[in-house]
Amino acid sequence: MDQAKITDLTAGINSIPMLTGSNYKDWKDNLEIILGCLDLDIALQEAKPPVPVETSPDKDQNAHARWMRSNRLCLRVMQKTILESFRGPVSDSTLAKDYLKELEQRFVRNEKAEIGILLNKLCSMKYHGKSNVREHILEMMHTASKLKGHKLDISDDMLVYLALNSLPASFGQFKVSYNCQKDSWTVNELISHCVQEEERLKSDKSESANIASTSKGKGKQKRKANSDAATTSSQKKPIKDKRPVTGSEPNKDKKKGCFFCGSEGHVKKNCTNYHAWRAKKGLPKLPEAK
Repeated sequence: MDQAKITDLTAGINSIPMLTGSNYKDWKDNLEIILGCLDLDIALQEAKPPVPVETSPDKDQNAHARWMRSNRLCLRVMQKTILESFRGPVSDSTLAKDYLKELEQRFVRNEKAEIGILLNKLCSMKYHGKSNVREHILEMMHTASKLKGHKLDISDDMLVYLALNSLPASFGQFKVSYNCQKDSWTVNELISHCVQEEERLKSDKSESANIASTSKGKGKQKRKANSDAATTSSQKKPIKDKRPVTGSEPNKDKKKGCFFCGSEGHVKKNCTNYHAWRAKKGLPKLPEAK
């Protein structure tokens, strides 16, 4: 075997996920794809040919040798991609096809659990508008195809009804229109009509937003015009002098008196009562006023 084939074989085997017990379906799918691409799945597809004898033609001998090589490599690839705790005894007489069936029986319970998970996912899927309606329905189709791989076929009519029920309330008129017509749609027709309806809803929403924005702008302009008119009107009116009208200016030179006792004729510094109060409080004496 040349270096290129060895590289392809190694890369293919490394791309097979390790069988952990809960991923049997994915492990088996990847195993069959890689072995088929490498032309090593003969032992999984064909029964073991009879052992040739010396007088057997070269064609039969080559076919037997090719099958034995395929069986041996299939077993080794499966052993390499299975956790050690899951590996069973393998001998030269073990058939790869029988070994694969034995593994399938071990993990059949997990496969049933996976069917329940896929069914719950398919029935509970809802479109919230995060991506687009085409991707949403395609994801539902992908989930239905996984169920088909478990021998549980979901008809197109059932998938169409599940997809319609997963659409939001904004598609209400669209659902009523479908229920009123006699003909049923295929899944591909449903995708086409849903995409058109989604584009229409987006267009209506955009037009409503533009109308609301324009109306809001006109309201602002009207309020601004009213405000400017009120400002102009107020500027034209003469400003009245609100100061009280008196015969003369207020007398700024008020009589001076004592701010401590309230008597006239002396100031606070010369007030005997003030000096007595300071002495009582223990405050230092003030210098006499000139």
